[in-house]
Amino acid sequence: MEPQPIIAIDDLTVRYGSFVAVDGLNLQLRRGELFGLLGPNGAGKSTTLRVLIGQRRPSGGKVTVLGRDVVRDWATIKPLFGYVPDRENHFEEFTGRGNLQFFAGLYRVPQERINECLKLVELTDAADVLVSAYSLGMRRKLLVARALLHRPPILYLDEPTANLDIHSSAIVRRILRDMAAAGVTVLLTTHNMQEVEEICDRVAILCRGRLVALDTPLALRQEHVERKVDVILADGGRRVFDLDCDEDRAKLSGHVAAGEVASLQTREFNFRETFLKLTGTEFT
Repeated sequence: MEPQPIIAIDDLTVRYGSFVAVDGLNLQLRRGELFGLLGPNGAGKSTTLRVLIGQRRPSGGKVTVLGRDVVRDWATIKPLFGYVPDRENHFEEFTGRGNLQFFAGLYRVPQERINECLKLVELTDAADVLVSAYSLGMRRKLLVARALLHRPPILYLDEPTANLDIHSSAIVRRILRDMAAAGVTVLLTTHNMQEVEEICDRVAILCRGRLVALDTPLALRQEHVERKVDVILADGGRRVFDLDCDEDRAKLSGHVAAGEVASLQTREFNFRETFLKLTGTEFT
């Protein structure tokens, strides 16, 4: 018998007037899973997150967190998650530490935990600097630190590495992997294809409010990779051979055996092309 999912989204529908933002979405997230939501603008990713964080009521269907209904049992659910929004909402007139102290007071988190979170995102040296002087990347990392303060079993993150440099992005990804390894369920939206392949256990692709693909990044890669080889022959001729075709494989083998191949290159998996094929929409 499979354990109860940490998050269960059953036939979720969300309407804004006549516009259907989420259309019968079904997802289940497991404990310790790092789960990615992908989709073009208007796909329903942010609306789904708004339901999970209590900012939007479902128009239909049901969402449960640890078996509790997000509408009926909201007071019980709210302390269970940390949230990194896509737009910052810091107190500009406070220092980084002051911002965390404010939220730590809400959850009765000790000072030691504030220091731990600042260190985790490498903001210790800037802890007593006003947030108004922070760079975009520093502000983003402070949001991550805030979400981790009360050690929640669930993390929701909307574009967590936006505006971060390579080093800071690596820090955040490491934190998320470590959280998942410790049993925290992580749900993130991202526009970074490399990020999905690097850290997500599973990924759901949404388009126009509907689920169009759900699998591991590796399975998506294997299912949608082009098994073709681009070859330049010694006489300058160019050929493309389909490795799923017996005749093409035999021809390629003949060219190789005859020493007629000047260069040979397999086609790499292209998440953008896969996304376009699944959704009919460019990923931007």
